[in-house]
Amino acid sequence: EGKEPAKYRYLDEDLMVIVNKLTWVPLMLLVMPREHMSQIQVWSSGLLVRMGNLAVDMGAMYAPNGFRILSNFGRDGLQSQSHGHLHVIGGTNLGPYA
Repeated sequence: EGKEPAKYRYLDEDLMVIVNKLTWVPLMLLVMPREHMSQIQVWSSGLLVRMGNLAVDMGAMYAPNGFRILSNFGRDGLQSQSHGHLHVIGGTNLGPYA
């Protein structure tokens, strides 16, 4: 379809971690279920704890000086896709919160 293949950092039967195609900061990973779920479904599912643990592991591995884990909801929250996910960002001083 002309889309660039995902760059995986982790993959199992339920979850995957891919490199975000956006490059606002040096580390931008997406932690998501392999099965399609909305953002709200992710946050009310049994997978959320595993996703959170995986996000912490990825952040510690790829941004040992510090990182953030984020989740966007709705237009005002800048959610850009319907597939639920967590962002792991880091690799630089991230500055103040929004």
